[in-house]
Amino acid sequence: MLSSRRSAAYLLLWPGMDAEEFFETNVAECHSEPREWLAALAKALAGAALIWFAPRMVPPNHHLLAGWAGMVGLVLFLHFGTFHLIALLWQRAGIPAAPIMQRPLESQSLSELWGKRWNLGFRKLSYALVFRPLQRRFGVAGATLAAFLMSGLIHDLVISVPARAGCGLPTAYFLAQGLGVLAERSGAGQRLGLGHGMRGRLWAALIAVGPVVCLFHPWFVLRVMLPFLHAIGG
Repeated sequence: MLSSRRSAAYLLLWPGMDAEEFFETNVAECHSEPREWLAALAKALAGAALIWFAPRMVPPNHHLLAGWAGMVGLVLFLHFGTFHLIALLWQRAGIPAAPIMQRPLESQSLSELWGKRWNLGFRKLSYALVFRPLQRRFGVAGATLAAFLMSGLIHDLVISVPARAGCGLPTAYFLAQGLGVLAERSGAGQRLGLGHGMRGRLWAALIAVGPVVCLFHPWFVLRVMLPFLHAIGG
């Protein structure tokens, strides 16, 4: 009975993908500090405020700005706020569910951002289904690019297909991330210090944030995100 209940909880009430962690039973009792609950709640409320006010507060002719503000709000509300609160609730129930976002702004390298801090639920899925099976045959570089390619294709499916335009841009974005990770790990990248410290932070920001307009391209913002914001805003 316990296993079936936890299975249902994992499938329906947890956004993460680490089943082994979620089903672990021999763990010490988790105690989250009040400030962690407050931080998660604050992020959720800030995100909800952005979602609600973005279409209303941004000047009428600045549709892209309104759409981007709403997208930032959605990520804050869901990934950083709500999902964090869900993780804390599961921890309170004795289940070691780690938040899927692990302070990405503290990343000191592009590898750290994508491998240890950003959306760990999807990262663990791509690692298990793509990277590990392909690593032995194609090596680390080939498996890394394949994992980022899969991520790009999935994002194209949920971003470009509904927008009916921009196909290939999200895939190009994630391939750029894969190439950035490989460059960071290369001999030249190590000599330049791209994998740690301030240079690592700047490199991660340049590669991850610089081309982000290819990921969330204008067609998606205007044709999907903006109508969604207006619909939920009434």
